[in-house]
Amino acid sequence: MAGKSKQPKLQLIPEEILQLERLRDSQTASWREAQRARILLRYHAGESVSQIARAVRMTRKSVGKWIGKALAVGARAALKDAYHRPKDPSITEDAQAWVVHLACCKPKELGYAAEVWSRSALARHVREHAVEAGYPSLNRAAKATVQRILAAQPLHPEKVKYYLERRDPEFEAKMREVLLVYQQVPLQNQNGVLAPLLITVSVDAKPGLQAIANTAPDLPPVPGRHTSLGRDHEYKRLGTCSILAALDLHSGHVTGRVERRHRSREFIALLKDLDDYYPVGCTIRLILDNHSAHISKETQSYLATRPNRFKYVLTPKHGSWLNIVETLFGKMTRTFLRNIRVQSWEELRDRILKGIAEINADPVVHRWKKFEALAAD
Repeated sequence: MAGKSKQPKLQLIPEEILQLERLRDSQTASWREAQRARILLRYHAGESVSQIARAVRMTRKSVGKWIGKALAVGARAALKDAYHRPKDPSITEDAQAWVVHLACCKPKELGYAAEVWSRSALARHVREHAVEAGYPSLNRAAKATVQRILAAQPLHPEKVKYYLERRDPEFEAKMREVLLVYQQVPLQNQNGVLAPLLITVSVDAKPGLQAIANTAPDLPPVPGRHTSLGRDHEYKRLGTCSILAALDLHSGHVTGRVERRHRSREFIALLKDLDDYYPVGCTIRLILDNHSAHISKETQSYLATRPNRFKYVLTPKHGSWLNIVETLFGKMTRTFLRNIRVQSWEELRDRILKGIAEINADPVVHRWKKFEALAAD
């Protein structure tokens, strides 16, 4: 007759029992954890070690090991293997640092044609030059080994993240000037002046807009058959145009022109349109970038004929994102310019001008809301 076990009973709270049952019945958990959950549940139910060993087809020693661990540290901790390292890592920290150094270099600097590393190319270079560099432990490094070394940093030498370098030494001062103008405009609007003496207009151009024609007619949607518009993949280019736009920051009105080119003469034509639109006697303050057409001799000569009529507020170089008229161009791109097809360049011009007229029929005042740069100073 078998003797009674001297081991104490395993005490489990209802939450632990529920967790073990879920793990026992799981189809996605690791097999060893599910097996250990079955052992602990059977022991908690009162079965002996021998009975459990026969049921789960394990040795009594293995069953007793996991029961003893559960009694010592708890059921949840007993499900996991204790961390152990059978031997010291063969890839030293110096070897890993060498791999990281290689990842921070461009392949072309080491004689390759590529501009950025792929994981396979980096691993191959590591294997070929590891012994020469004094790291023989890496002479058989696989791509996964290099991946683990880079993931510990982390590093992604295969990716390129773009940034915008500030090339204007007066960037901060010019940005402050533009932001101060954006703060002044709402104050003017709150005062309710019907004919302000200073009108702020944001000016820029959207160049390179293509006039594209279909080579086959579009197919309209058909209920129950085709849920969207059908369009042939082939198309014909008919040239490009530039949209010159001036956004009134007080009323949301847009003064626009569509030209084939963006030169001084086209910009002067826009200035003449602004001169005709706004009342005589007020100053038109223009927020614009440093495009050559804006500061050319031809433009300066025209401005000299209209003294005190226009005032420039220039955005910093590489700071055209400070010009709020870019939000207007974004709105055009999302609305009437989206997927546009025309049969001639003139049709494109007319439809753009019609889209601007639709905006003016229900104008929206554009406001700048980010002034943290001013508060930082």
